[in-house]
Amino acid sequence: MPLVRRALLGAAALSPLARPAAAQAWPDRALRMVVPFPPGGNIDLFGRMLAPLMAQRLGQTVVVENRAGAGGSIGAAEVANARPDGHALLVGSNGSLVGNVLTQANPGFDPFRQIAPIGLCLTLPLALAVRTDHPARTIQDLVALSTARPGSVTCGSAGIGTSNHLALVLFDAASGAGITHVPYRGTGAMLPDLLAGTVTCVMDQLGSVLRLEREGKARLLVGTGAVRSTIAPDLPCVAELGWEAAVFLTWNGLSVTAGTPEPVVARLAAILRECLAEPALRTRMAEMGNDIVPPAMTAPEAFGRFLREDLERTRRAVQLAGLKPE
Repeated sequence: MPLVRRALLGAAALSPLARPAAAQAWPDRALRMVVPFPPGGNIDLFGRMLAPLMAQRLGQTVVVENRAGAGGSIGAAEVANARPDGHALLVGSNGSLVGNVLTQANPGFDPFRQIAPIGLCLTLPLALAVRTDHPARTIQDLVALSTARPGSVTCGSAGIGTSNHLALVLFDAASGAGITHVPYRGTGAMLPDLLAGTVTCVMDQLGSVLRLEREGKARLLVGTGAVRSTIAPDLPCVAELGWEAAVFLTWNGLSVTAGTPEPVVARLAAILRECLAEPALRTRMAEMGNDIVPPAMTAPEAFGRFLREDLERTRRAVQLAGLKPE
């Protein structure tokens, strides 16, 4: 082969134009950002703030689509079974990507084979709260009351198998408190029952009970994080009190269909990192009780490790709760 022809072929192989067609053409149309829950919740509001920021950087519209049902499995399965071309994104959560795998007999997808992580975005610990007139001033006080009078301390959750319930199960096992679980169908009746004194305490997302504390209606005793939340720096966390096994977080992360070309995944991760640094997004998420994760956690590899760790943590909670796939 003539030297000139060899040189031209070598240069072509190194050129960006030599990348796979799917990668170099992407994105060639609007992207779908699937939120697997109804409008108005924490995940939906985050997705609706994230979508236009990504669209600015991609040069294509990013359309948020709510695909609710089956605890998030319907929307997640839609992305899992989409064409792997980088045009379908999923704003996933611990429930839709981890909890459902352990509690649903057939969630309709395998998150560790059919969905590729882009980056973790937000973490949101839960917190245990009592009414402001309750005698327990600290979480140690509440544990002491519960152990002294078994069955006397009741705690509401949003339902069996929910993040609230699993967080309570881990806390109860780590602390030995022996708290009686009272499941509700969502938080709509749970929080009013707390204020009415029907239940002793509730385990709920930090943002929800923090509002009650600011209104002078509740007292937060402990958060379920490994470190204190940036939005509640005075609230002790379970890890610092010696209950590391009680660490449990709710979270949001961005994913794409498995098999999407690597250059597309890398570009999505870089764009996500830029969007999470936007001051307006950070301020709004903090107001809602979320902690934006450090930049290192927005990498696909880091998010993948986090998912596997969260799966094992949640598996333990499900086993302690005696739950079986249904």
